Amino acid sequence: MGHREDLLEGAKRCLYEKGYAATTARDVVAASGTNLGSIGYHYGSTRALMNAAMLSAIEDWGEAVGAALATEAPDEPGDPLVRYWRRLIGTLGTHRELWLASVEAMIQAERSPELRTQLADGMEQGRRGLAALLTGRPEDDLDEGTVRTVGSAALALMSGMTTQWLADPSRAPSAEQLAAGLRLICGVPV
Repeated sequence: MGHREDLLEGAKRCLYEKGYAATTARDVVAASGTNLGSIGYHYGSTRALMNAAMLSAIEDWGEAVGAALATEAPDEPGDPLVRYWRRLIGTLGTHRELWLASVEAMIQAERSPELRTQLADGMEQGRRGLAALLTGRPEDDLDEGTVRTVGSAALALMSGMTTQWLADPSRAPSAEQLAAGLRLICGVPV
């Protein structure tokens, strides 16, 4: 790996350990084994490097969530809606730092138009991916209406569940409670 890649990996480690706002250029240099001049040479600024690290972390998060949701064990019994939520909640334990990075990215995007644009593009990809997963159709076969309805609703529910689990796991809803609540909201007897 070259300095550019080392810086990005070091910045991601700092992002996971310290968060976006608390990470300094010196932290990144220490984590990457590079030097301060490398940041300016390869990324222009520490903020640009941290934005790149944030976007890379979000991509990692999306891949982890997608893999967890797409993994269907043939012998996994029970309600498919409960299984979906159980797999999603499971990623909060295995990839907590990625979930936290995604939340922090949203806050930081308020002051970074470039980051906001990139996150908006990532959300659109997330909507499309969730719609494909939930409808069982390839992403290329989805119409915009399905992406806007199924994908947007799934992303909104996932975001709300995430904030509850990150803030207070002991009182966050279980997979069973989420499935039952969704059914009640939709008027389906539980």
